[in-house]
Amino acid sequence: MDAKKAGASLDSLISAFNSRISELQNLVIARNMYPASSVSDLSAVDVELTAMELQVQGIKDRLREETLVIPKAKKVIDDLLKQQKKLQSMSVYVPSRIPERLPTLNLDNNKCLQPEVSKQDACFGSLKLEEEPAPPKEKKGRSPPLWFITDVELDLLPSYMKGRLTLEKINAAINDMATYAEANAQIIAAPKKKLAENLWEKALELRDIAMTEAVKGKHFIIESDIKGPALKRDNTGKAIITVLRHLGRISEARIGHKRVFILVRP
Repeated sequence: MDAKKAGASLDSLISAFNSRISELQNLVIARNMYPASSVSDLSAVDVELTAMELQVQGIKDRLREETLVIPKAKKVIDDLLKQQKKLQSMSVYVPSRIPERLPTLNLDNNKCLQPEVSKQDACFGSLKLEEEPAPPKEKKGRSPPLWFITDVELDLLPSYMKGRLTLEKINAAINDMATYAEANAQIIAAPKKKLAENLWEKALELRDIAMTEAVKGKHFIIESDIKGPALKRDNTGKAIITVLRHLGRISEARIGHKRVFILVRP
């Protein structure tokens, strides 16, 4: 029962009491006039008044219970509002769409595997392997950082920088970069016997880059890795790279004649 209904009930009770009091006054007068016949009427009035008193007491008890519940309800509402604010602040950093991760480079496929060599060739190969530079150690199980941008970050970009770029295009490009970087990490860590001849030269080049101070221990790609599907070396790709560098998703370095993009966490 809410406060308005309780108030209406109390008003009706007061009105009933007033009418009963008026009747009692009339009965007292009548009792004085007719004392023998007024006893039964007074008894009936007394019964009704007792019932009304019980009803009023029940309403008071109910109001007391509701009053005790109100602080608890307010506390629950406050907790829910705080939780709502937390969820809203967390939703800012969740992208509206997460593109699917592209399949990573498989070093064990037929294109990358060298044909089996004879025992005699293996002997000469072992001599060459001793002169090969050791690949830099990679932490096992560490994936490239994949931090997609949010609607808020996109809206805060200057209009000249954002242009016609969309959230989906930029996040798909981030996904491409992570795929390239993961493929490079696999090439760096793979032994020579598991690499095709056309990949060995690139492996040496990537290892040299990975040993530099600017790149050491980080995932990276070189400009020639950019081949789509979402990130390409065109005007849109250049604009996306500018945005990612501005938002702290990548850093850029010039190592030798190579333009290197390093994946970083914002």
